[in-house]
Amino acid sequence: MSETTTVSTAVVIGAGPVGLAAAAHLVERGITPVVLEAGDRAGAAVAEWSHVRLFSPWRFNIDAAARRLLSATGWTAPNPDHLPTGGELVADYLAPLAATPELADRVRYGATVVAVARAGVDKTRTVGRDGTRYLVRIRTSGGTVEDLRADAVIDASGTWGHSNPLGAHGLPALGESEAAPYLTGPLPDVLGAARARFAGRHTLVVGMGHSAANTLLTLAELAETAPGTRVTWAIRAASAARAYGGGDADALPARGALGTRLRELVTAGRVTLLAGLTIDALNPAGDTVTVSGHTADGATAVDVHNVVAATGFRPDLSILREVRLDLDPAVEAPTRLGPLVDPNFHSCGTVPPHGERELAHPDTGFYIAGMKSYGRAPTFLMATGYEQVRSIAAALAGDREAADAVHLELPETGVCSSQPVTEDEAGNVVFADSSESCCGGPAAAPAPPARGLATGVAHGHSGAVATLPVAQASGCCGGADPA
Repeated sequence: MSETTTVSTAVVIGAGPVGLAAAAHLVERGITPVVLEAGDRAGAAVAEWSHVRLFSPWRFNIDAAARRLLSATGWTAPNPDHLPTGGELVADYLAPLAATPELADRVRYGATVVAVARAGVDKTRTVGRDGTRYLVRIRTSGGTVEDLRADAVIDASGTWGHSNPLGAHGLPALGESEAAPYLTGPLPDVLGAARARFAGRHTLVVGMGHSAANTLLTLAELAETAPGTRVTWAIRAASAARAYGGGDADALPARGALGTRLRELVTAGRVTLLAGLTIDALNPAGDTVTVSGHTADGATAVDVHNVVAATGFRPDLSILREVRLDLDPAVEAPTRLGPLVDPNFHSCGTVPPHGERELAHPDTGFYIAGMKSYGRAPTFLMATGYEQVRSIAAALAGDREAADAVHLELPETGVCSSQPVTEDEAGNVVFADSSESCCGGPAAAPAPPARGLATGVAHGHSGAVATLPVAQASGCCGGADPA
């Protein structure tokens, strides 16, 4: 059942997997999208980790509306069971999708969004606010500044490039800025373009998620052929047990294998683990940097040539200063979504279906979707973003029934984060019996909130190395497994 709507144009920020999927769904709904991409190509952020292989196969990485647009061009879908690299994701899916007749003239490259606002009113004004369109200010690659107007905005710009700091307190460690030449991003091309930087040198990898695991595995592989290559792994948690994951119980075998292989490297002494480390300061000294911190046992320091900051990401909200947002105070996700992904809680590795209602903000017609919608929460799967934008497009078109009919089936991680996770004397990961915890059953979706998109509005990594979102359920099952 459809409702009357005045939404005819929508700006989509970002031409990554979720942004282009949003554009495809908007086109199918008769809404004209304008996709703004800061990079010089579709999937520009994904291209920065083109050497990395996803642990989710193609069948989870292709949006339904995008597939329909592509199929009309004679495009041949990749093998659904193949695990694509970031480069393959761009070349075999994102680039052809952006080049379809329906989208080719709707994607602007080299267009960096610097601000979003309601046209003619600032954030403080309420009267008449919902009757105004959105103004999106961009800076082009040529340096000019332009203002665009649209009825709705979907911010699918992701979080790539906005890493969490190495230090505690949510702040950079002392000297972190000065140590920038020694730092790398979360997924350096260790075995390729960046090999010379790491071969025969000592690298510290900081982080407990899949990005850290990928880098640790490639560094260990490099050490087999490059004498003198040393690898140290630092985590804030007292144990790495949870980072090792569900192993064979993981429904995505490649994801389960990451943790299993990493545990074997630590056990064999090929990766030195510093658990429970809080980094306080970085002090450059010639060709090395001293990373100082403390653990439960007291102060510690390590001298390394490189530091890989695989510390996760946070959303850049600066461009949204003039938009009325409703954000969870902890994870900076939309308030209704925050409890479903909050890493302070635990879940069974599934996410309750959520869509436009959970993503809505006080400014109607504005949405944050994709990885950025999870705020500071560490886990995400592209399929989640695809369902988000499908629901948003339906709501913008006035189809409330379709917008609310959200559904999503995701592969289990094989470990419920409410289960106590420890290691036995042999270093094996031990999980408590989930049948005795609240994670013994499926997650329950929360009741839909009352507020949705009003009718008649006139005014929106990169699924990177995709990690699985986890969900809120009734009782104690409610959040994300910390990466």
